[in-house]
Amino acid sequence: MKNDSVFVYSSDLLGYKFSETHPFNQLRVQLAYELLRDSGCLEDEQIIKPRQATDEEIMLIHDPGYVEAVKQAGKGQLNREIALNYGLGTEDTPIFPNMHEASSWIVGATLTAVDHVMEGKSKHALSLSGGLHHGFRGKASGFCIYNDSSIAIEYMKRKYKARVLYVDTDAHHGDGVQWAFYDDPDVCTLSIHETGRYLFPGTGSIHEKGAGKGYGFSFNVPVDAFTEDESFLECYEKSLWEVAEFFKPDVIITQNGVDAHYYDPLTHLSVTMKTYTEIPRIAKKVAEKYCGGRWIATGGGGYDIWRVVPRAWSYLWCVMNDQAPSGQIAENWLKRWTSEAKHPLPPTWEDESGIYKPIPRKEEITSKNRATLEKCLYSIKKSS
Repeated sequence: MKNDSVFVYSSDLLGYKFSETHPFNQLRVQLAYELLRDSGCLEDEQIIKPRQATDEEIMLIHDPGYVEAVKQAGKGQLNREIALNYGLGTEDTPIFPNMHEASSWIVGATLTAVDHVMEGKSKHALSLSGGLHHGFRGKASGFCIYNDSSIAIEYMKRKYKARVLYVDTDAHHGDGVQWAFYDDPDVCTLSIHETGRYLFPGTGSIHEKGAGKGYGFSFNVPVDAFTEDESFLECYEKSLWEVAEFFKPDVIITQNGVDAHYYDPLTHLSVTMKTYTEIPRIAKKVAEKYCGGRWIATGGGGYDIWRVVPRAWSYLWCVMNDQAPSGQIAENWLKRWTSEAKHPLPPTWEDESGIYKPIPRKEEITSKNRATLEKCLYSIKKSS
């Protein structure tokens, strides 16, 4: 293998842009890329160019009529009422020019990562532009037009005959991926997310376990609002090891949304950069034990694009490469972006202590999450 890990990137991936004010801002991918470059953590030979996904690949998951609607919408030729039936032109998922082309680059980037890993060219691959886990077969949802993770999973099943474990640590439940494979025993989904009582999409309860032949292959750990690092990581680590031992995958694909961070403006969790150093370390160990190291990682949510996303996603890449950045953030990166940032940029890789006040209900929240975790894993223990 030339590289243990590859990083899928080009400027073509930055065209997925709803508006200047929309919270989903792909500038965050560029920010992470440049932070890695300025920090000396990403070399030229580790970067591979993405390709655009074909319509046939997109239609592994999405209905042909929906794909055509996305194309027409991006040309300004789709009736508003028809667009709304497809989830297009909403406040969450507005129409923008060339949206089909921009979306197909993101899908193609994730498929590029898949092929590199599944063909043995690298153990790990990172596609930060992907992780659009809310897209459905015939409808856009939650900032997501095409569901690159679902397409990648179906692609791996058909091309490589793989059993796939999908792991999602976005604060929002990975509903689109779960429902796409809800009755499929060759795909196991695990989502650790903020409870849907307070947060979109409102799904992801412990009772959503799959259907038909896929029953028992869907796992959800909905954690309480204000959950902190220790409890989030306990739920993640224990569930991932037990689910991997139960399912024994051929490959792991992780969705690495970083919107559980305390600074994120759209969620209500209280994790810090500590969580985002540990999540990939654990995923890498699990991949090494159960599937020869085969691990594909995508991005996902993350709406504090200045203070959180670049550092957290850079950590993800560094862990893939057995690096451990610490101390000061690269001075060149800080100088380049300070004037544009909406918040003061953190000067260090780690969060400062005391970024939020102590939470009075910490013990109660931890206990509640532990009980949720046990209920989630009960079916595994019952069958063992």
